[in-house]
Amino acid sequence: MQTTDLLMEYIENSPSPYHAVHSAAVLLEEAGFTRLEECAPWTLEGGRGYYTTRNQSSLIAFRLPEGAPEGWRLAAAHSDSPTFHVKNDALEGDSRYIRLSVEGYGGMNCASWLDRPLTVAGRAIVRTGEGVEGRLVYLDQDLLTIPSLAIHQQRDVNKGHDYNAQKDMQPLYALSGGTPLTALIAEELGVEAGDILSTDLMLCPRQRPVYLGPEGELFQAPRIDDLGCAYAALEGFLTAGGSQRFGQIYCLFDNEEVGSGTRQGALSTFLPDVLSRIGEVLGLSAQDARRALANSLLLSADNGHAVHPNFPEKADPANKVYPNGGVVVKVAASQKYTTTGLTAGLFQAICRKAEVPVQVFANRADEPGGSTLGNLLGRQVSIPMVDIGMAQLAMHAAVETAGSRDPEYLARACAALYQAEFTLTADGIYRF
Repeated sequence: MQTTDLLMEYIENSPSPYHAVHSAAVLLEEAGFTRLEECAPWTLEGGRGYYTTRNQSSLIAFRLPEGAPEGWRLAAAHSDSPTFHVKNDALEGDSRYIRLSVEGYGGMNCASWLDRPLTVAGRAIVRTGEGVEGRLVYLDQDLLTIPSLAIHQQRDVNKGHDYNAQKDMQPLYALSGGTPLTALIAEELGVEAGDILSTDLMLCPRQRPVYLGPEGELFQAPRIDDLGCAYAALEGFLTAGGSQRFGQIYCLFDNEEVGSGTRQGALSTFLPDVLSRIGEVLGLSAQDARRALANSLLLSADNGHAVHPNFPEKADPANKVYPNGGVVVKVAASQKYTTTGLTAGLFQAICRKAEVPVQVFANRADEPGGSTLGNLLGRQVSIPMVDIGMAQLAMHAAVETAGSRDPEYLARACAALYQAEFTLTADGIYRF
């Protein structure tokens, strides 16, 4: 389970989207990739690997063939997870308690955030002698908790509770007289508190990733959705090696959990901008660029719901997926998943050749599912896509659970896609 061990390390090093991008960048640079800045001119060489970031929370890496790319092999995941964003240091209320003021980000299971150690992570915008810069922040201590109300004071709590984000979910930071949060951040960064101009901070659970089960067949961690896919796709990208004919791209987008409609989200121009700049530097004609897009395949990597042991009726009876059952292909008649029969078949053929197990997920007909970044990314770049992921339990909880063999399956599937030599010869026809 080496891939899962490395995934656990990646999750621990990535308590926020900013850290997830930084952790990915470290792995890319260790593999010889060159960093490019969006604000600077690009010089590219065939056979080399490059990456760039946007907002410090999204990243696109690419590896070029020696000649003009005949197509692209892509995988995309997201760096964010449901959490609570910190608005400011203190919340008015009982003078004996100091609470942080937070706002919900994405759709989370609120009950799972109660009565557990929490801290804050993200970035601080710091004034420097030359200007301002964003610096990563992670306060590595058990700093906060969101205490539940005792059952004695809400006797019907086990019959269900409607959580109010403003009333129920504000975290306890300190008793009166505690060190202000900004002061702790300044100390962590080695700057004056007055030099912290603003912050992008969020709550994060303190639980470390662990294996579960008599044989370690499961693992549990915060942010498996979607750092599990983010890391596995990156491992597949790095281990695949280059291609003589096809370009390879790895995408890590922020803000999927709130609709992707940001400058750094899947609905932004980030990927189109990168593709356009590559084409311009390589001297591709508009026709060549469009032909390459048609001869491409993108894996939209985001997890799916495993059959729940206590609620099996929630799964579609004809499309059940389980932890360690293999890579999940997600389909939906609503097209909220971007998979088509053709892209599903192509991906299954790639996985079969690589001996990677595949299982198919669909929601119950009476329960609509959420969309993924692929569904939205397709509005910006017209590339054939398939939605894939790992089967997991407790999605959008503070701590989630998945199969410990599935990260390796997903990494191998992504590597197989990056190595695949298929060609689109006519609409609906692929040849290997």
